Amino acid sequence: MAGERILGTGIDLVENARFRDVLSRWDERFLARVFLQKERQYCWNKAFPAQHFAGRFAIKEAVAKAFMTGIGSLFGWLDIEVVRNPATGAPSVALHGKAADYARTVGVKRILVSISHTRDYAVASAVLVG
Repeated sequence: MAGERILGTGIDLVENARFRDVLSRWDERFLARVFLQKERQYCWNKAFPAQHFAGRFAIKEAVAKAFMTGIGSLFGWLDIEVVRNPATGAPSVALHGKAADYARTVGVKRILVSISHTRDYAVASAVLVG
């Protein structure tokens, strides 16, 4: 759009095996600290849940990197929700709480995300537009 500019970019790469290990060793409490219920439900309903958890984790990390803050005191894992367009299946993010407040403060109008999976890896990128 005219007058918009890129405010930040981020990328993250996650090994799917890391999430296969998480799913076999940790209980739902760990996942609940990182993923909202709708995100967990979406991933558990897939044939290969670890791949989808890894991808959503990568998106959250990429968004935090695009803000140049990381996950921490400014906002947490649950402030970034990965949602999908029901018509196309394309991922996007919804910001909540502190992340939504911070995005308004720094002038973010839109966040563009992209994700890709292989058998071994999930990669995601994020672009902040304002």
